[in-house]
Amino acid sequence: MNDMRQMTERGRRIEEDSFGIIDLEAGFHGFDADAWQVVRRVIHATADFEFKDLTVLQNQAIAAGIRALKGGCPFILDVKMIQVGLNEERLAHFGCKTYSHISDEDVIARAKENNSTRAIESIRKAHSLGLLQDSIVAVGNAPTALLEILRLYDEEKVRPALVIGVPVGFVSAEESKDALLQSDLPAIVTRGRKGGSTIAVAIIHAIMMLAVRA
Repeated sequence: MNDMRQMTERGRRIEEDSFGIIDLEAGFHGFDADAWQVVRRVIHATADFEFKDLTVLQNQAIAAGIRALKGGCPFILDVKMIQVGLNEERLAHFGCKTYSHISDEDVIARAKENNSTRAIESIRKAHSLGLLQDSIVAVGNAPTALLEILRLYDEEKVRPALVIGVPVGFVSAEESKDALLQSDLPAIVTRGRKGGSTIAVAIIHAIMMLAVRA
């Protein structure tokens, strides 16, 4: 399994041609080769070149993600859309499992009881199960999930291996990402309002590819 792409030869040519177009149209950028693999895949998933300027990788994020992957880390995901988008064969290659508790009945009940959000309570459940420490966390939809991760890090010293903070939206999305960037956590962030589950999936797949080639 050299690159884990489940493509025909024609499909690979189309992907490679797409990446060639992105490289040509993107022009100059300040990313190193590995970081550009991540950013380029985000652009490929969205056809939006603005992500070249919005995407930030901090505190050796790629290296941290590769180490965690090779250790078979859990993936904590804010929504099931990310879970569905991930390639099961690639995850199995590293021995990784995914967890998204946002639709669990007990999470929904606690969110109502505490006047909280399902996203917050899903992160709290992951923490109670001992899943957050040294995990890869991906937040593509819910800023409150990202803020809860940061609270647990500040107050309880729970440290994920990598946080992919790309929630999309108008309420707290930009602020939650700014707060993540002010932390010392290894992180990949899309600044501002833009983001989404598709972007989280693209970033994870890029890191998986880099891990295989490392």
